[in-house]
Amino acid sequence: MRHSVQCDVGGKTLTIESGWVAGQADGSVTLRLGDTVVLVTACMSPKPREGADFFPLSVDFEERLYAVGRIPGSFFRREGRPGTDGILAARLTDRPIRPLFPKGFRNEVQIVATVFSADQENPPDVLSIVGASAALSISSIPFDGPISGCRVGNVDGQLVVNPTYQQMENSTMELVVAGSRDAVVMVEAGAKVVPESLVLDALDEAQRANAKVVEAIEQLVGLAGKPKVTVEPPPAPEQAAFDAITDDVRARMRQAIFAGREKGERDRELGLIEAEVAESVADDVPRGQIADAFDNVVNQLFRQGVLKENVRADGRERTQVRPITCEVGVLPRTHGTGLFTRGQTQILSVVTLGSLSDEQRLDTLSPIETKRYLHHYNFPPYSVGEVRRVGTPGRREIGHGALAERALEPMIPSKDDFPYTIRVVSEALSSNGSTSMGSVCGSTMSLMDAGVPIKAPVAGVAMGLIMGEAGDYAVLTDIQGLEDHLGDMDFKVAGTADGITALQMDIKVKGITPAIMREALQQAKEARLFILGKILEAIPAPRGYMSPFAPRMIKISIPVDKIGAVIGPGGKTIRAIIAESKATIDVQDDGTVFIGSPNEESLELARSKVEGLTKDAEVGSIFNGKVVRSTNFGAFVEILPGKDGLVRLGELAEEPVARVEDAVQIGDEVRVMVIEVDRLGRINLSRRAVLQGLTPEMALATAPAQPNGGGGPRNGGDRGGRPDFRRNGPPRGGFGGGRGPR
Repeated sequence: MRHSVQCDVGGKTLTIESGWVAGQADGSVTLRLGDTVVLVTACMSPKPREGADFFPLSVDFEERLYAVGRIPGSFFRREGRPGTDGILAARLTDRPIRPLFPKGFRNEVQIVATVFSADQENPPDVLSIVGASAALSISSIPFDGPISGCRVGNVDGQLVVNPTYQQMENSTMELVVAGSRDAVVMVEAGAKVVPESLVLDALDEAQRANAKVVEAIEQLVGLAGKPKVTVEPPPAPEQAAFDAITDDVRARMRQAIFAGREKGERDRELGLIEAEVAESVADDVPRGQIADAFDNVVNQLFRQGVLKENVRADGRERTQVRPITCEVGVLPRTHGTGLFTRGQTQILSVVTLGSLSDEQRLDTLSPIETKRYLHHYNFPPYSVGEVRRVGTPGRREIGHGALAERALEPMIPSKDDFPYTIRVVSEALSSNGSTSMGSVCGSTMSLMDAGVPIKAPVAGVAMGLIMGEAGDYAVLTDIQGLEDHLGDMDFKVAGTADGITALQMDIKVKGITPAIMREALQQAKEARLFILGKILEAIPAPRGYMSPFAPRMIKISIPVDKIGAVIGPGGKTIRAIIAESKATIDVQDDGTVFIGSPNEESLELARSKVEGLTKDAEVGSIFNGKVVRSTNFGAFVEILPGKDGLVRLGELAEEPVARVEDAVQIGDEVRVMVIEVDRLGRINLSRRAVLQGLTPEMALATAPAQPNGGGGPRNGGDRGGRPDFRRNGPPRGGFGGGRGPR
C-alpha cells in the first residue's frame, strides 16, 4: 500500500513515500524536494557473512544523467563507475548510519540511492541520508534510528536550511549535519573562513530541521513499518580467556599502551603479550575469543588511562600537538612541494600548474561544469608498513582528497588574479593519525612554495573523544591512530588564523552534545594556530616567483565581436596559432584570453598573433609584423591579416639606410609601431620608434629625410623626403586595405 508523509524543511516541502516502487526491497522510499526525486532502497542478506569480523554495510549512490536530460559523455554513452560526486554522496550517507546498527551484527546490508530526477536547484545528496534512514526504519533490518540530514548555508548573513545550488554560490558556509532527534551524528562542512560561533549556530539550526524530518519518518514507520528481525548478540568471550589476563599481564599491557612508544613498537609489544596469553589458555578455548578478550581489556585500560589518570598513549597532555617538522622545495623539478611531518604522520604535497584548458570537465548532476583547483590524495600500503595491491584510488582516498580540497579552495586566487589550473597531490608517506589534515598543512606549504598567491595559509588538526559510562569525557587534540581506533569521535577541523574552512566529524556513539562540540572546536582552534606558526616558520608567505619549470600565463582582453576571428571557421585559426607558437590559448565568452607557454618567446608569438587578429591599427599600437614587399622608398609590413603598413627607409633602423635590403628582407618578422593613420586609412609604421623607445609624436618629429628622395619633398609640404600620396596616389597595390599584386 502506498503511504506518504510530508514536512516543511527550510520553507520547502519534503515528501517521503513508501509502497510505490521497488516493492521487493526490504525497505524502499522515494523522496521529493522541488523537482529532485531520489529512490532509496535497503536490503539485507538472510544470514550473517561467514568469518566476518566487521559489519558488511555497503552504500551506493547512483547518478543517472537522464535525471538532468543529458546523455553520458563516455564512449559507450552510458554511466560507468561512480564519479567523485557520487562516491562522496555515498560516504555522506554511510557515515551517519553505520554506528546505528547493533554491535556484532554481521548480515550484509546494502543501501542504494538512485537519482531519478535532478532539478539542478536542490542537491540530492542530503536526500540520500534521509532516504537511507527512512528505508531502514520501515524495513525489518535492525537499525537504531531514525536520523535525518540537511544542509545549512549562510546567505547574506542569514542561515538557510537546504539552500539551492544558486544560493550556495553566495554562501559563506556549506554545513551538512546528520542527527537524531536529540544529538548530532555526523558533520561535514566547507566554509569561507567563518568563526566557530557561526558553526555552532548552524548546528542548532540544522538539528531543528532534522527533528522535523525524524518526526515525519516516525509517522511513516507507524504507517508502513515492518517488525524488526532479532539479532543475537555476539557471544561473550569465555571466562577462561579473561582469567588468563592476570593483574601482572594487565600491568604489562598498560605499560605497553602508555609507554610513549611509536606505533610499530607498541603493536609488536602487545602482540607478544597476546601470544603469551593464548599459550596459557586451554586448547579448547577458541583463539578468536582470546583475541576478543584481549581487545576488550586493551580498550578498558586505554579508556581508564585517559579518563581517570589523564594520560595519553604517547605521554602528551590532552591539548598537546605532536612534534612538527615543515620543509618546502624538497623536489627539484616540480612546481612546488611541501613536506609536513607530525609525529609518525608524514605527507608530501606536490603542486603542478597548468593552463586553464587543463580544467577538469564535470559530467555530473550538478550545474557546476568545470573545476580548476584539484586536490588528489594517495595512501600507499608502505605508509602503514603493509603489503597489499596498489590500484586505483578507493573511496577513502577520494574522500580525504575532497576534504583537503574543501579546506583550501576558499584560499585559492581567482583565475583573473592567477590564470592557472592548479593540481595538488598529497602522498601519505607515513600514517599514524589524520593524514587528511596533514595533507591540508603540506598542501598549504606546497602552494606557497609554487608562488600561488593564496589568500591565507590553512592548517588542520583531528580531535578525538573518549566517553565514560558515567557521562564523563575527554576531548583529545591531534589524535593518533590508536586514539582514533579506540575512541568515540574523529573530528577534523581546518582553517586559517581567522576562522574555519572545513569540518568533518564521525562518531561511534549515538550522538554528542553541543557542549562537547563547543569544547572540541575551541581546542581545535588553539591547535590550528600553533600549527600555522610552524608552517610560517618554514615559509612566511607565498614566493614572489615561480619555478622555472612552471608554465607562464598572461591574460589579455579582446572585443567580444572579434572572438570569431581568433577561433576561425571550425577552430582553424586558433589551432594554427597553437601549432605555430606551441602555446595554450583559452578564449572566454567575455573576450578574456589566457595564453600559456613554458617560455617567453612562445608566449609573445601567441600574443602577437591573437592581438593581430583583434587589434585595430591605432596610433601608438605595436605589432609583430612580417615584411611582405619592398620599394625604393621603404618596406610594406603586414601587421594584421590582409592589412599592411609602410615603413619608410628612415624608419627601418636606428640609423637611415640607403636600401630596404640593408635593414630587412622579405619574410622577416619585425616589431613596428603605428605612428600615423591618414584620413584615407593608410598606415605609416616605424621600426625605429620601437628600437629607440619613441612615442609616435617623437618619431614623426625626428623623422629623417628619405636617402633617395622617395619622390622628394611634398609639393609645398612640410615633411621633406616623404612622397605626397594625397597628390601622387599610393604605390601599386596600395596599403592599409589589401596588398594587391606583388
